[in-house]
Amino acid sequence: MNTAVLPSTFVLTLLLAVGLFFFIKASVKDRTEQVKLSSQKAEESLLTDLQQYFSDRAYRVAAVDAPNHQVTFEGFVRPSWFLAIFLTLLSAGGTLCLGLVLAMLVAQHGEIFLGLVLLSPLAGIFYWKKAGRSEQVSLKLESAGESGNQTGSLVIVRAHRDELAAMQKALDLKPAG
Repeated sequence: MNTAVLPSTFVLTLLLAVGLFFFIKASVKDRTEQVKLSSQKAEESLLTDLQQYFSDRAYRVAAVDAPNHQVTFEGFVRPSWFLAIFLTLLSAGGTLCLGLVLAMLVAQHGEIFLGLVLLSPLAGIFYWKKAGRSEQVSLKLESAGESGNQTGSLVIVRAHRDELAAMQKALDLKPAG
């Protein structure tokens, strides 16, 4: 085989392995965001809906600051079996490719490098241990004032971005301008 092909293939495979490493690391990254949402409902009605929503999603009230109209919910976010298996398979493919390239570069003891595939379950284990964690959702309610007969409310929410999207859809909340 051409002598320039193996080193360049090795460098490209090594770059892909680095990308795979950071992809696996990013699978457990905290994606907490804060948004300001508006609702046409009154403050008390919206608070009742929010409490019911989070109760249905297995969150519990962790703290209440009544004078400031703040509520903090806490719940355990379970890791995804699908993502754990997917990351393990991606890791297996990446380590197999790296092992094959290393086996071609070091032909005398190349079989040893194919054993890198045995490390691939570590990606799923890493995800499983880090992704299962307790998460908090912090809410602060504000009255938007009266416009005619209708009373609106503003809620400032700090939570995981997926939780924010699900909450906006379920409770018909709109981003406040």
